[in-house]
Amino acid sequence: MKKSKGNSIRASEQPVPLSRIAVAIMAAGKGTRLKSQLPKVLHEVGGKPLLEHVIRAAVRLVPPADVHAIIGHDADRVRAAMQHTGINFVLQPEQRGTGHALMVAREALAGYDHVIVLSGDAPMITPETVGQLRDFHLQQRAAMTLLSAELENPTGYGRVLRKSAHSAQVRAVVEEKAASPAQKKIREINSGFYVFSVKDLYANIGKLSTSNPHAEYYLTDMAAVLRKAPRPVVAWKAPHPGEVLGGNTRAELADIDEKMRLAKCRQLMNDGVTIFYPATCVIDPDVEIAPDTIVEPYVQLLGKTKVGTACRIRSHCVIRDTEIGDCVNILPGCIMDDSRVSAGAIVGPYSRLRPGSEIGEGAHVGNFVETKKVKLGKGSKANHLTYLGDAEIGAGVNIGAGTITCNYDGVAKHKTIIGDSVFVGSDSTLVAPVRLGNGSYVGAGSCITDDVPDDALAIGRARQIVKEGWAGEKRKKK
Repeated sequence: MKKSKGNSIRASEQPVPLSRIAVAIMAAGKGTRLKSQLPKVLHEVGGKPLLEHVIRAAVRLVPPADVHAIIGHDADRVRAAMQHTGINFVLQPEQRGTGHALMVAREALAGYDHVIVLSGDAPMITPETVGQLRDFHLQQRAAMTLLSAELENPTGYGRVLRKSAHSAQVRAVVEEKAASPAQKKIREINSGFYVFSVKDLYANIGKLSTSNPHAEYYLTDMAAVLRKAPRPVVAWKAPHPGEVLGGNTRAELADIDEKMRLAKCRQLMNDGVTIFYPATCVIDPDVEIAPDTIVEPYVQLLGKTKVGTACRIRSHCVIRDTEIGDCVNILPGCIMDDSRVSAGAIVGPYSRLRPGSEIGEGAHVGNFVETKKVKLGKGSKANHLTYLGDAEIGAGVNIGAGTITCNYDGVAKHKTIIGDSVFVGSDSTLVAPVRLGNGSYVGAGSCITDDVPDDALAIGRARQIVKEGWAGEKRKKK
């Protein structure tokens, strides 16, 4: 055996036979310390539920059909939230410990050679680490392989006792309460991640005992059970200890979220994105940003947002599931959802793009403008205090301040269609369904209820009346 960086033992390089491998994810717990009505594994960090992060790591190693989440507390809610992942679910109706969870999963895991066991509340685990754990297990031909980690402060964790300092073999796992003073000084802990030989697991799992303060079946005890069998039990040390940490309290969730957010920012900065104050930015894992874009402090980029190159996103913007082209300038305080902004456009400050908004190349959407299901054409402008809903607007259009498309009649939504090079004067009301032809003008303050032909002028307002001296006479009467 040879030593390798980050681990006391490196597996031999002899060929390993092909095996069918499953992943079982422990996701049945309530999470009492969170004091929440929401199941523990559905609490979010880094923009996704805890369990979804673990599933994403698992399906990088095996197909979704080979991933089995063991659910219990509020099982229907967990199943519904994770249904889109395509994995399988195993119900643990009565939660009697981690060992019991694999007991109820016996039928689901039949036919597999090995099972990787992951914790549904430890979202920082990476497929790279799990893959190395799997490979070590197979190379060692072990019955059980523990993922261990060396922590600066191991308090609260079970300690891994190896046969010797440079041995892969595990002598025992000692829980904190049962550890001697000397054993408590050991910093190598059991993370709760495992790989088992399915045959060895189910040949011996019936030997687990509930002789403990919680009267539960602990999967940790399988190390001692298999050692007595006797079957080989080994440990592999995680190269990045932080990956194994779980979220059991609100404070721990906040710490994990911070780590994940900063890691995402570092990845983007390594890829050529400028982020002025990363600690203030909230950027979800699926967000994509091209090089030379600048993200100012206090920006949230959420969901599947995609940002092009050479953009600038100013402070206090919240952008979700939106595609932003190259060279776009997003001014402060904008909110965008499920929209698309083409190259060279300027949005903001304080604009709101609601779902279905498509802002054309070089278009301007200004301060306190709201759009919903709108196509705003190339070079068109709506710069001030305007609502545009259910509208198709051509190229080179000017929408004056205070303009409203009246799209709802109390029963149904209707569409406004505005052609190219149209000028809509300030404070106009466009009552849909209505069409403004190419090159037409709408006088300021008009209420337009009928279609306007190409190149026509439409004015829809009361005629101005001036009564000279009227105000002076009124003051005299007072």
